[in-house]
Amino acid sequence: MARRTKEDAGLTRERIICAAREVFLVRGVSRATMQQIAAQAGVTRGAVYWHFDNKIDLFDAMRAQVFLPLIDRMDETLLIESYEDPLARIEDFLCTTIQMLDDSVETRQIYEIMMIKCEYVEEFATVLQQILLSCSGIAEKLQLVYERAKVQGQLHATHDPVQLTMDTHLFFIGLLHMWVKDTEGTYFRHRAIDLIKTHMRLRRN
Repeated sequence: MARRTKEDAGLTRERIICAAREVFLVRGVSRATMQQIAAQAGVTRGAVYWHFDNKIDLFDAMRAQVFLPLIDRMDETLLIESYEDPLARIEDFLCTTIQMLDDSVETRQIYEIMMIKCEYVEEFATVLQQILLSCSGIAEKLQLVYERAKVQGQLHATHDPVQLTMDTHLFFIGLLHMWVKDTEGTYFRHRAIDLIKTHMRLRRN
């Protein structure tokens, strides 16, 4: 019985996160209320607060659904010391991230919420700092790979791994923002993979 209760609680929690995503997408994060999320999930407001302290806590849980798999893929794709082509690893990671957005409606919606539907002001200013901290961790892993590429002679002699890391990081964040905003797929979505390949090709010696 205790196991079933725990499983039911887990399912309820996931249903609330799903409902929050749907409400955030339609109303924006700042205008969404816990009552609206509860109604969307088919639970009481008290049930929402039993699982989540506040809207920030709920937003963080939703964000973790895309960020944690992203970190796992980074470790699996980038942090393998035995690979022969570090630059190809970076390209593969960037391309598979775009492919993940193409393949998963839920992932696409969460990125849209984070990049378009949320105002990072007042209490959500701390959330922005958390996101920036997460981004710095991603940049550190990219730099490790660029340093390996330099050791292997893949980079132009004048290219600095630190500068290349910042360049790739900002390029990809900008590409993600424009990809998410291009909801009709008219401008960037169909060109994203080619843009990544060109970006990485320009780094090769």
